[in-house]
Amino acid sequence: MTLKARARATVVCAALIASFQGAPAQAFSNNDWADASDVGRIVLVAAALGYPTVQADWKGALQAAASIGVTAGITAGLKEAFPEQRPDNSGNDSFPSGHAAMSFAAAATLEKRYGWQAGFPAFVVAGAVGVARHEADKHHWYDVLAGAAIGTGTGLLLTNRRDNQVRLVPWADRDGGGFLLGMQF
Repeated sequence: MTLKARARATVVCAALIASFQGAPAQAFSNNDWADASDVGRIVLVAAALGYPTVQADWKGALQAAASIGVTAGITAGLKEAFPEQRPDNSGNDSFPSGHAAMSFAAAATLEKRYGWQAGFPAFVVAGAVGVARHEADKHHWYDVLAGAAIGTGTGLLLTNRRDNQVRLVPWADRDGGGFLLGMQF
């Protein structure tokens, strides 16, 4: 990733993060959180598909499309197999979170294909999408966590790395979460 592209990605991520930090959660309505999660998901999917296309990395674009497509299929299947009422009672398709799944699939694809420089900001935005889905009262926390696991797993499994030097892997359990950073020397 060029310095100019990294700078652009950093500005976009900083703007998204700042939009979540401008006021306490109570100052945002459920619709604001839902809109923020929609924007975050769209930005990540567009980045996962668009960045390889702009770079003429057709293999990367195909892998991103496969990761996102398989994630969408798994998520839709699980929503049918395990109907669960949304916290806001707007439907019985709460489990798992499709927004989180698609966002984390895009982030995992970017991280594995292009390294932590693309992956870290993408995972930050994906995490913000997950928080926004919960705050919008569209999902329980475990719906978001399941979606994040599905998306991350699919993205990592279906994407090949361009270089094997640095890897950023998200993790979570019931007590917290974080990132593991691995380097090859």
